[in-house]
Amino acid sequence: MTWWVFRKEEAEKTIFSPNGKIRLDFNLKNNQVFYTVSKDGKSIIKKSKLEFEILGEDLFKNNLKLIRNRTSRHEETIETIWGEDKYLENNYTEAVFYLAESGKAKRIFTLRFRVFNSAVAFRYEIPPQPSFSTVTVKDERTEFNIDLNSICWQIPAYQPDRYEYNYERTGIYDLENSVHTPLTIKTPNGFYLSLHEAALYNYGSMTIKLNHDKVLSSDITPLSDGTKAHVNLPFNTPWRLIMIADSAIELTANRTMYCLNDPPSGDFTWVKTLKFIGIWWAMYVGEWTWAPGERHGATTAHAKEYIDAAVRLGISGLLIEGWNEGWEGDWLENGINNKFTVATPDFNLEEVASYAKAKNIELVGHHETVGFVDNYEAQLEDAYNYYAANGVHYIKTGYAGSQIIINGKKEYHHSQAGVNHYQKTVELAAKKKIMLDIHEPIKGTGIERTWPNLLTREGARGQEYEGGGLRPSHACYLPYTRLLAGGMDYTNGIFDITNNVKRISTTLARQVAYFVTIYSGMAMAADRPFIYEEKYPELFEFIKKVPTNFEKTIPLAGEIGDFYVVARKDRGSEDWYIGGVTHSESRRVHINLDFLDSGVYKAKMYIDGEDAHFRDNPYSINILEKHVGKSDSLDIYMAPGGGFAISLERSQSSGV
Repeated sequence: MTWWVFRKEEAEKTIFSPNGKIRLDFNLKNNQVFYTVSKDGKSIIKKSKLEFEILGEDLFKNNLKLIRNRTSRHEETIETIWGEDKYLENNYTEAVFYLAESGKAKRIFTLRFRVFNSAVAFRYEIPPQPSFSTVTVKDERTEFNIDLNSICWQIPAYQPDRYEYNYERTGIYDLENSVHTPLTIKTPNGFYLSLHEAALYNYGSMTIKLNHDKVLSSDITPLSDGTKAHVNLPFNTPWRLIMIADSAIELTANRTMYCLNDPPSGDFTWVKTLKFIGIWWAMYVGEWTWAPGERHGATTAHAKEYIDAAVRLGISGLLIEGWNEGWEGDWLENGINNKFTVATPDFNLEEVASYAKAKNIELVGHHETVGFVDNYEAQLEDAYNYYAANGVHYIKTGYAGSQIIINGKKEYHHSQAGVNHYQKTVELAAKKKIMLDIHEPIKGTGIERTWPNLLTREGARGQEYEGGGLRPSHACYLPYTRLLAGGMDYTNGIFDITNNVKRISTTLARQVAYFVTIYSGMAMAADRPFIYEEKYPELFEFIKKVPTNFEKTIPLAGEIGDFYVVARKDRGSEDWYIGGVTHSESRRVHINLDFLDSGVYKAKMYIDGEDAHFRDNPYSINILEKHVGKSDSLDIYMAPGGGFAISLERSQSSGV
């Protein structure tokens, strides 16, 4: 650890990543703080300003002096409770800059930088000030001065459907409005970047826009009063994160976001990932309804039928939606009437929970708030206690609606108010030993490391948008964009592809592939049980077998929006799983199996037929078996809108 103690109006400092490839330069000149980032001598982030403004105060930029600087190295291996990788390397060089004003205000603040081998991160830290201990953040102007000739893959911010839009390829110079993070970018000199944030607490979510100087800049989601946040001091902003890779497929392996979060402070050994079916898709295709009536889905009888089906299918969980009062009429408008401890007359939670327990099936409860957060928080403690008392250890929550209502005000889901509400549910759930699947969520920023009971979230278009709202390329964008922010409940495994109500734009093999290509700590096999049991029992064997907790993930090949191929090793065995998806054009991929351990593996492959097509012939599939080892390779065909899945079961007689 190195310290510099001085008072300088001008200062420069260079920080290198542990491998020496990434360079960050800090510069204080003319009362302004700048930074730049490069890799292998090539520019990534040009001279970029760091400014922070408190309501009623001048910008933190006047009469600045660098009081002290500290540089250190950190190396550790993180062991995760669950996820895509059991072990994460958390190695970085850290530089901390303590700044103060020499004028009358004498305010102080800190900039903390961490330079990893594949990322740069920094945050603002504001200690208690000489004249105040609470602040209202008026603005944070963090620049990311990237070459305007770069291209990006983006979804718009501040829209009614939150994150649920199709990704579009756009030139940076063509960005007209704010866009969400992770914002994935390809620079003219060949680097792949993603601008995101980590450890988002008590603050508005960061979106990105072109400022008046035509530089990419932070745009913090505002509260209804127009400010960004109200905080007590000391306070740290979320980490501003720049993920850096030499290729698109390399970017998908970046886990820096998790490393920037704190380890769990309590005992979370009770957290378990889950695979589940649900009374859900039957309602989407019109067989049943959420609201009570002749075709009500969430009845005691239907729940028991599904519990029995889960047992037969070998699936551990069952999601029940529409069981509580509040779904009558226009539920999107009447969400204020939702009652989270009162069941409909045809549903008996106690009876269903007892039946599920006897069958060793975990119930996944459901709370659809429709964005009426005031109504939800008034019942929150009782609602969680009600589930806990009935042995319900998993909850899917929902916040449908263009905005949420908190303290009687309409707020963005991604504002400080929304962030704090979501966090409240996570922490209360942890106290009750309940695990969460949050729909219409705040985006992932790696807090699952600190709060492992947050097993998954939505936060992008999932298969509920099938029937015209999804393009075959959508699932080929997700690994390079949304999934950089963590696992997603995509509601996989829809085998009734040609249903007239929800026509699916994939092949059958691709639906199996999603269980590998789209990670989720709670993975839903979303179709109705009879589809699996009566029509596709052999395909369902893969879904039954594929893990929800992995030892290691190795991205193999891909390009943004075109295709994605990934291999994952089971955390509980020596088995591997490979999945791939492609866009609306066919392709062949060559897969080297050199990542396998020594020995012989039985490969079972679920592959598109040569005549398969997501529109014309989605059901054409080949199921093949062969024995392979680490010196072998596979050539796999993916049809238009198709994909593949492979299980690699290690022979018990294999040597180590």
